Amino acid sequence: MPRKRATIREVAQATGLSPAAVSYALRGLQVSEETMERVRAAAAELGYEADPIARALASGKTGMIGVLCGSLEDLWQQSLAVGISRGLREKDRYALILDAVGDPARERTLAQQLRDQRVDGLIVQPVDPAATFWAALCESVPVVTIGDGLAGAGAAGEVVFDNRKGVTLALEHLHALGHHRIGVLTPTKASTPDRPADLHVSAEGERLGLDITVATAPHGLAAATEVAGRLLGGDRPTAVFCFSDSIAYGVYAAAAERGLSIPGDVSVMGYDAHPMSGLLSPGLTTVDWNIGGIVRAAVRLVSAAADGGARRRRVVQLPTLRERASVSPPAA
Repeated sequence: MPRKRATIREVAQATGLSPAAVSYALRGLQVSEETMERVRAAAAELGYEADPIARALASGKTGMIGVLCGSLEDLWQQSLAVGISRGLREKDRYALILDAVGDPARERTLAQQLRDQRVDGLIVQPVDPAATFWAALCESVPVVTIGDGLAGAGAAGEVVFDNRKGVTLALEHLHALGHHRIGVLTPTKASTPDRPADLHVSAEGERLGLDITVATAPHGLAAATEVAGRLLGGDRPTAVFCFSDSIAYGVYAAAAERGLSIPGDVSVMGYDAHPMSGLLSPGLTTVDWNIGGIVRAAVRLVSAAADGGARRRRVVQLPTLRERASVSPPAA
């Protein structure tokens, strides 16, 4: 005969705590680390497992957090989603991960579907941060945004990138080495022209006197390789700066197809320090946004908002330049 499910009251009796304190400890909230460890050990010994249906009926919470990624073809966003999922699990929550495939219309549809499924909160790396629907969405579900803020939308939290500093780091590095003709590959589409990072490229290029050519490239390897191939044909730039390491991998592939060496014939830079970038030959110079810090901040903010925390928080993520061998002065 199967053993009866242990109850939270039994865990409370075993630890000498109230059921409410046990509930907080199991969710990692408002108690000390020592108390959390004691409660979790007792729960494991008793075989306690939270009943998600009962908890949802009692609290009005589903325990689910929506994670809406801009494009899961981007390997960095895959790593971000994995990190957020694990971080939420430590808070006794579960991630419902969806992919907007870089499409603003799909992003809107999926965001509204997550709201209608009554997720307790939503983490989004927006494809179109200027879209008007965000304001209404933020009124009905706590939203934490990663990368770009949602101007005027009333998000519960923001983990925003200092893109001005990131772009400046990249372009000043190339400029200091003598590059003046620079190709920029961005996932931004013509329908979402106001992404801050892209605007900073234009401003910084003008300030530094650079000749910049911007092209849209998807995150997928085959499509990014095709776009990079066109950029490297004919009168090619001496350096290519990519707003994603995944897009930079397409530049590597296109260069190899054309018999071009990196960095001898063309220098290449990325923008998110995916772990695979250090395994390339040569290793990819890239802008590092500290993905671990981003995950911790986003999980903390969405958990607080889902538990009713009213205070809005904005975390600004600062970049560092990770120099490797993919960038050198242009050939004479």
